[in-house]
Amino acid sequence: MPLPTEPVGSLPRPVALQNGYAAYDAGTLRRDELEALQDAACADTIRRMEATAAPVVSDGEQRISSFATYPLMDTLGGTGLADNLVTDGQYFAIFEDGHHRQLPRLVTGPFRYKTYSGAIVEKAMKIATKPLKQAVIAPSMLSLLYPLDGSLPDYSRERFLSDLCDECEKDIRSAFNAGAKRVSIDFTEGRLACRADPSNPWTGRGMLEDFISLNNRVIDRFSPEERRNIGVHTCPGGDCDSTHSADVDYAELLPSLFKMNAGYFLIQAASEKDKERTYRLIGEHSRVNANGVPQVCFVGVINPQDPNVESPDAVCADILTAARHIPVERLGTTDDCGFSPFSLDRKPKHGSADFARDIAFEKIAARVKGTQLAAKELKI
Repeated sequence: MPLPTEPVGSLPRPVALQNGYAAYDAGTLRRDELEALQDAACADTIRRMEATAAPVVSDGEQRISSFATYPLMDTLGGTGLADNLVTDGQYFAIFEDGHHRQLPRLVTGPFRYKTYSGAIVEKAMKIATKPLKQAVIAPSMLSLLYPLDGSLPDYSRERFLSDLCDECEKDIRSAFNAGAKRVSIDFTEGRLACRADPSNPWTGRGMLEDFISLNNRVIDRFSPEERRNIGVHTCPGGDCDSTHSADVDYAELLPSLFKMNAGYFLIQAASEKDKERTYRLIGEHSRVNANGVPQVCFVGVINPQDPNVESPDAVCADILTAARHIPVERLGTTDDCGFSPFSLDRKPKHGSADFARDIAFEKIAARVKGTQLAAKELKI
């Protein structure tokens, strides 16, 4: 396809798998039984995504607890948490419907991943017949594991950040080494860093530029050729059909976002009130040369929070508008966010996770078809 398109990452887990995660947390399901449910969900995900004609597929993150915690623990309930972590860490985000998601807290060093994404890719590669992508967590998100104030005995913040960058690099390389064609870094905390929520202390500390710098400490370890296939994803969150920072003006984020030297960006846009303004900001601030690579901008044309399926014609129209502001050689399409970034998500606006899963594949098919239509209109 002349105009590239790819997913962000997650898809709703089937209700049977969500129940399996809960039972595993409760100690009533064995690990091998949980893995059998994960295997079935991954096989179904890849088969159905390939059936949409998507040129790049993923396993929908069916094997992990969440995009943010897969390196640290087996489930959202904390089963399998590493010995030097406890569960009472920072709220990562408080969503508009009032629910929150929480990170663990580091209590001792050294910091090490428990699970690397390469192990997930290896299993997916046995099923996929099309190029596979893998989403990984940003070092900026995991930096919130360290206490905001003070330092840990015998483990300084800088030592932690050094170990963190090493682990993040290892995670990305493990995905490529296992066969992933593309790797994107989840940076949903970027937009959240632009707001000051008094109930969520880290958001009021002006951490965006520090986040950008920390992420570049990892991204810049890769060659220009490698970085062509390393992306960064930004969105206002998406969990239980709710967002955490949709009220933040993109003008506060995008100028900083494109300082990261990634080769491509996956940017929520379909659910923006003024989509054309978003496209204009992307065109103004994305770089033709980011330390040796052009920044390709994958604009969101699908809203995973809305159960109504976009038509291919509507997707095409959005792309043609985006092409007025973003050079077509640096334009692509994606979904606004992962469809279900956390393993336990009943999708209240959809009625059930199983229904939301069916809708997600319909939306992906519309994205693919709409992108094809736009490519014809643009004569590329």
